Amino acid sequence: MKLQRDFVKYWIPVIIWMGFIFWMSTGTFSSEHTSRFIVPFLQSLTPGLSMQDIDFIHELIRKSGHLSEYFVLGLLSFRAFRGASARRWRLQWTIFAVAVVALFAVSDELHQSFVASRNCSLFDVGIDLVGGILSQGAIILVRKIVGYNAK
Repeated sequence: MKLQRDFVKYWIPVIIWMGFIFWMSTGTFSSEHTSRFIVPFLQSLTPGLSMQDIDFIHELIRKSGHLSEYFVLGLLSFRAFRGASARRWRLQWTIFAVAVVALFAVSDELHQSFVASRNCSLFDVGIDLVGGILSQGAIILVRKIVGYNAK
């Protein structure tokens, strides 16, 4: 019973977040589709910007989405590997969390290669991996600021 409760508490959020990332990788969130909303919004905010600048900002927004999605996946994965442990941090939890991020990033890009309006990019895998690594850095930083002992 405890094993089931722990699975639900620690791993279901990871699985749900992976589902969210998978959904964001569909054609609905392709550059072509998001530009229909983001470009007019940017044009209304900054009417003097060239289309080239607006396209660049649109791309930055999209790439920051990759970074933030995988930042959260890194946090959730670390939490899942930590589970109910009294220890606040262990290197193996960080390594496992980054491995989950890397494997899911690769599988997500593979998924996108089958979506007509998306493409597969190793650059995006790199951005995803940076998000996962930054999440682990944030965990370590918060631990140091708050003053948790590694035990």
